[in-house]
Amino acid sequence: MPAFLAQDGASLAYRDDGAGLPLLCLAGLTRSMADFDALAPHLPPLRLIRMDYRGRGGSDWTGPATYTVEQEARDVLALLDHLGLASVAILGASRGGLIGMLLGAVAPGRVLGLCLNDIGPVLEPLGLQPIFDRVGARPLALTLDDLAERLSQNPAFPGVPMSRWREEAARQAEAVPGGLCLRYDPRLGAAFRAGFGGQPVTFWAQFDRLAGLPLAVIRGANSDLLSGATVAAMQARRPDLLVAEVPDRGHMPFLDEAPAVALIHRFLAALT
Repeated sequence: MPAFLAQDGASLAYRDDGAGLPLLCLAGLTRSMADFDALAPHLPPLRLIRMDYRGRGGSDWTGPATYTVEQEARDVLALLDHLGLASVAILGASRGGLIGMLLGAVAPGRVLGLCLNDIGPVLEPLGLQPIFDRVGARPLALTLDDLAERLSQNPAFPGVPMSRWREEAARQAEAVPGGLCLRYDPRLGAAFRAGFGGQPVTFWAQFDRLAGLPLAVIRGANSDLLSGATVAAMQARRPDLLVAEVPDRGHMPFLDEAPAVALIHRFLAALT
């Protein structure tokens, strides 16, 4: 897997496949570039770029002080510079969407458009609390099959086959002697709680600075992090916002669902 060096010398893993319109896919808080494997076969011909943030996947662990949206945004710009890309379209899932909004606000010339997966300018406390409780904690499950079984019990995702949950379990954890370990630096939990555990944080200022950029949002119909009211408020500010809601999905849709794929195709078509 290729890697590049960030400005502080951290080695960050990435993938760069295909040719054409560059689409940079940015994963969620604890996730990796593998999260977009299910979407990739459904995309039109384009240049698909993915990366692992510092402390996740195949990238260096650099400590809690560096696990911030701001630093991760700087790392994205460093990747674009490394690849010689002036600008890219961004598909941001959860944390990746926050990074995308920040980049669209502070470096608009580098962003061709932004598609958000189950994230918006308001993070609902009901959805944040389970993340506070879970991030950084070693899985209670002892095997990947056990973890898949636990994931399948999420009521926000009814009807998902167990084969899919086994894939998700393998992306989230690794089997080691004595149980499972996380595929990210556990200290990410402390960094996340420090950044988002105080007063409510909103990103309306960043969202409003996306004026003129093609913009889309995918929401899981059962999401507890992105509310329908927030999506309606986004539409009121941006009547041209492309919106899709995925039934039987919470936070976050997998992105290979038909409504998500259709929305992503519409978003990409708007860029060409």
